[in-house]
Amino acid sequence: MLKEIADDVRRTAQYTGRTELSPRVMQQMEAVPRHEFVLPEERSRAYLNTALPIAHGQTISQPLIVALMTDLLETRPGDIVLEVGTGSGYQAAVLSGLVKQVYSIEVIPELAQSASKVLERLGYDNVAVKAGDGYLGWPEHAPFDGIIVTAAPDEIPQPLLQQLAPGGRLVIPVGEVNGYQELLLVEKSEDGKTTSRSVLPVRFVPLVSPELD
Repeated sequence: MLKEIADDVRRTAQYTGRTELSPRVMQQMEAVPRHEFVLPEERSRAYLNTALPIAHGQTISQPLIVALMTDLLETRPGDIVLEVGTGSGYQAAVLSGLVKQVYSIEVIPELAQSASKVLERLGYDNVAVKAGDGYLGWPEHAPFDGIIVTAAPDEIPQPLLQQLAPGGRLVIPVGEVNGYQELLLVEKSEDGKTTSRSVLPVRFVPLVSPELD
């Protein structure tokens, strides 16, 4: 799996600007047992570089995309990070070994509960999961040094921009054209201004939010 990630990173360098990912990120990709986060019937495919179905019509992202999005955050050991879209808990587990604290929100209560149990069982004790509307972020724990969104809204939620700390980074898939979204890297300067750039065409499930209904 790690070799396939490295090969794909080189192949997509013209889009991402990255010919390789941080050794810290790659070490975490190796350390996290992906088979613990997939359905039992998918365990034989757990270490393929592909997205896989999980419960409630959701997916566990392709390892390449998990690694790339994590790398784009450029995390530091003392960071506080927000994840929107817990899903299986796999992305949160990867982040867990790179930062001080991960807060993760999942709109589907059953997924929030199951991911929390898996993360707790595996000892990821710096990850807090709650069921709720990720569009609104988690203001009680803001500001966040990094925010990662693993489902695609039509546009960047303003609450997430507001909860991003100065100097922070937001990685998010946005919009849809021909079934694909645009993976954006948003950076907030020390004076609070934001800039964004497109990184790569990606395919994520839509962001479900009561706020958008």
